[in-house]
Parts: sequence; C-alpha cells; structure tokens
Amino acid sequence: MRIQMAYAGSDMDAPGLFEIAEPSEPRRVEVQGAGTSSGDEPLAVRMRPQTLDELVGQDHLLTPGSPLRQIVEGRQPMSVILWGPPGSGKTTIAHLVAQSDDRRFRAMSALNSGVKDVRAAIDEARRVRRTGGPQTILFIDEVHRFTKTQQDSLLGAVEDRTITLLAATTENPYFSVVAPLVSRCVLLTLRELGDGDVGIVIDRSIASPRGLDGAVKITAEARDHLVRTAGGDARKALTALEAAAATLADQATEGNSPDLTVDVVEAAIDTAAVRYDRDGDGHYDVASAFIKSLRGSDVDAAMHYLARMVVAGEDPRFIARRLVIFASEDIGMADPTALQTATAAATAVERIGMPEARINLAQAVVHLATAPKSNAVITAIDEAIGDVRDGRIGPVPADLRDAHYRGSAELGHGTGYVYPHSDPLGVVPQRYAPDVIAGRDYYRPTRHGTEGEVAERLAKLRKIVRKDEDER
Repeated sequence: MRIQMAYAGSDMDAPGLFEIAEPSEPRRVEVQGAGTSSGDEPLAVRMRPQTLDELVGQDHLLTPGSPLRQIVEGRQPMSVILWGPPGSGKTTIAHLVAQSDDRRFRAMSALNSGVKDVRAAIDEARRVRRTGGPQTILFIDEVHRFTKTQQDSLLGAVEDRTITLLAATTENPYFSVVAPLVSRCVLLTLRELGDGDVGIVIDRSIASPRGLDGAVKITAEARDHLVRTAGGDARKALTALEAAAATLADQATEGNSPDLTVDVVEAAIDTAAVRYDRDGDGHYDVASAFIKSLRGSDVDAAMHYLARMVVAGEDPRFIARRLVIFASEDIGMADPTALQTATAAATAVERIGMPEARINLAQAVVHLATAPKSNAVITAIDEAIGDVRDGRIGPVPADLRDAHYRGSAELGHGTGYVYPHSDPLGVVPQRYAPDVIAGRDYYRPTRHGTEGEVAERLAKLRKIVRKDEDER
C-alpha cells in the first residue's frame, strides 16, 4: 500500500507528492523538482537543488559534519527547526531529506493541518517503528502558525524520537515556537540570499537543461533588475525569469530571438524599474535625496523617493535602518517619539514584510518629515568622541569610583558621593566629569519642538550640578 499526500503552504509554491510505502516494501519517493520530473513544473521547482552542494547562500550550514549535512545524509536522527526568510531554501532542504532511502517522510503544512493530523502522523510513525520499520521524518511547514496546543502535541514524540521533526518557519522561533519545542531541536538559521546568490540562481537556471537550457539570453541590466526585485528570494527571481522568458518567446520571430531586456522583464512582472546604473550611483542618489527631503521637511518629496525605492525592490530593511538613524540624527530630542515611530516601522518590516510593510514605512516617513528638526544629539556624541580620541579622558573622580569591593574605602572611592534621590529636587551639586572636560557642553539643544523644553530644564540642571565648580 502507498499513501499519496500533497502538501501546500506559502513556502511551498508548488504541490509535491510523496509516496510512503509500508515497511515491507522498498521505499520510493517522488518529489517534484528533486527527482523524477514531468518537465512542465514551474522553473523554481525544476531548479531546486538536487544535492546540498547546489544550495546557495548557506555556506555557514554546509561545513563537513554540520547538523544540516547529518540530517540530510541520515547520519543522526536530530530534530531541526529551519528559520529563514522566504526563498532561502527551507523547502529545498525538506526535498533533499525526502530523498533518503532509509527513512519515511511525512509532510504537512500548519496552514491546513491541526492536532488531529499531527497525532495521526505520530501514531503512524510509532506503529511503523514498533514493527521494525524506518524512522519517520515529519516535516511541518509554517510551524509558527500552529497554536501553542498544536505545538505542544509534538513534544512527547520529539522527546522519545518517535519522529524526527523538521520544521520550517519565517518567524523568529524564540517568539513564535513554544520554548519546550525549541529546546528539543537544533535551530538552523538560513540567511537571506545576497544579490550574488540570486544572480547565481538566475545564471544556473538560464544555462541548465533542467531550466531554460540556454534558450534565452539576458542583458546585464535586466539581470540586475531581476536580482533587485527578488529581494533575496530565489523563488521570486525564478518566477519572474520564467514569466519574462515566456513573454520573450511570444515576441520571437522566425530566426530571431531577442534578448531579455529590462523592458521585457517589466512587462512580464508588471514592476517598473528605477533606473539605477550598474555601479549603484542611482541607488545611492535616490537614498540621498530621500534623507535630504526628510531633513528639509518635504513630506511629499520624501514619499516620492520612498515609492521609487519600494517599486524598485529595494530591501525594506535598508529603508527602515535609514529612518531609525534619521530619527536620532536629524530629529533627536526635538521630537523623542520620532525614534519610537521609526523603530516600530523597522520591527513591522521584520514581522510583516512587504508589500504590507510599505504602509508602516510611509507612516514613519510622514512623522519624520513633519517633525521639528535638531542635530544636537549627533553633534554631542561626535564632539565627545572627538575629545576622547584626542586624549581628553582624565581619571574618573574618586567620589564616583566603585566602592563595593574590600579596600575601596581606604582608597577614598565613593566617600564624597551624594545620592541625588536623597535630595528633594533629585539633583545635587557634584563633580561627575573628569577635570579635563569640566564645564564642557557637548549637548546644545535647539529651541525646536520638545527640545525647547529640554533646553530650559537643562540650563537649570547644569546650574545646580556645576554649582561647586562655579564657586571654585
């Protein structure tokens, strides 16, 4: 008897078929894109790596004897959680594991499976094992979508190795997977593919007999555009490449096969290219204009440049990082909530992803562009760093030194320290800075926004704190 099972899920873009044989029968596995092929599967499926050595962008997991090699090669029955962004290779690894001849493979997606399905798979694995059958690998895609109860139902079977769990997630497992399950598994973090990695995947797919078999040629500009719009997702890049190749085939005439150009790629994937040159000057020009528009409080220009980066497939994390930096560098205490908004947008990018996160980025742009501006914070830290590098450091005042160890009192450490909370004002005259920089004002607040209130309070604080210095 064979059990045929199709799986589905957001990280499994094409159905796959596993044939699970009874223990007495020789086991045969048919996996689309990783074994027998009908030839009409999507390009992303046909080009799935057939060995670990074909996996790109994850060299940190491929060292000899690594946990990933052990589970793929079947040398060690360890349970594993694969954590990584879409298109980084989680499903590919599952396909490679499925090719093992000495283990049963069962796959399910948390999108359409429940506790009943999990328990049925565990019961089946236990029955097969008790009758002398092979170890069962249970692959669960999108495991973070399981409820706590559903995840808890796996614990016992993973603990006693009734199953070897192979779970995939795009979410941080320390937040999305119950701690007992994480502690029972080896966590393997897959990195987002870099531009070079995606480029390798595109080049392979054009040349490989499993792919386009050299039937098309692609211009350097179009290749760069595919890489950029993929955003580190190999599957997205190959889906776009396949659509562009099909468009090119429709345009070809007898004896004339035009190259894949940016225009062809745009027509296929309906994504306009921002005209970045190959050296990246255009990319940095747009980013520079974006920041300068924010600094100049032109919310409409800033929104335009944000849109250009989004449409061009710019890494949203790059945009978010620039916003977080800008919130402190160009706004600072003029509006302290700007940093909160920018940080929240960066978190949203990580947890939600594009295209929805464009809304969060846009909200941050509106806040930062319309906020009062001040560069007093970055000026303060840079001037302080400059003094330190110039050797203006001096010894820490004795009153401020650590007084918790034996013998410190004899050295005079902490003897003159005045505890500010003991004073009704919460502020006391006291020497905090080394002598070499005494009286130095690094932070010079503007009168913009909230910083105007800070400036008034700061003047009072400095007057109290430096009272003794002024009397000397």
